[in-house]
Amino acid sequence: MPEIFKQPWPWYTSGLAIAFVMALLLYFGKSFGFSSNLRTICAIAGAGKHTSFFNYNWKRQRWNLLFMVGAIAGGFICSVFFKNDEPLSLSPATINDLQKLNIPFDGQLNPESLFGTGALDFKNILLLLVGGLLVGFGSRYAGGCTSGHAISGLSALQLPSLIAVVGFFIGGLVMTWLIFPFLF
Repeated sequence: MPEIFKQPWPWYTSGLAIAFVMALLLYFGKSFGFSSNLRTICAIAGAGKHTSFFNYNWKRQRWNLLFMVGAIAGGFICSVFFKNDEPLSLSPATINDLQKLNIPFDGQLNPESLFGTGALDFKNILLLLVGGLLVGFGSRYAGGCTSGHAISGLSALQLPSLIAVVGFFIGGLVMTWLIFPFLF
């Protein structure tokens, strides 16, 4: 495998790819968002018989399902075939900040102490359930998820998306500085 596939690419590579995809979507009159895939899957499964929210022409969203499948396949391919066994390189300041939150840095992208099977105690399962409910509620209430508003909505210059993105950042700051330190 060529070395270029074993090293992280510069940040601007993904920025250019996202800009290219958004230009294509805007050209074809599509809007992007991952949370809409859940609605599409529920509509395919027949949830529209019970709830009007899911009663719509889901076939117009097939392209987004393909995008989701491609994202999952791309993540799998990268994690299996382009895996780099070198430890993740973080700045000493970030490692220090993690240690202050009692999160030991083990060189992995997802720390074992947070994402490993040993971390699945009652408290963490409850946090995952509550977090999932809040994300689901927030995505529905805001009319889309972070990717939909921050990437697609902002590129289309939609004011509701700007308001939503500002809210996401405020929520992230509150979580990071005020709530997260008390959870761990």
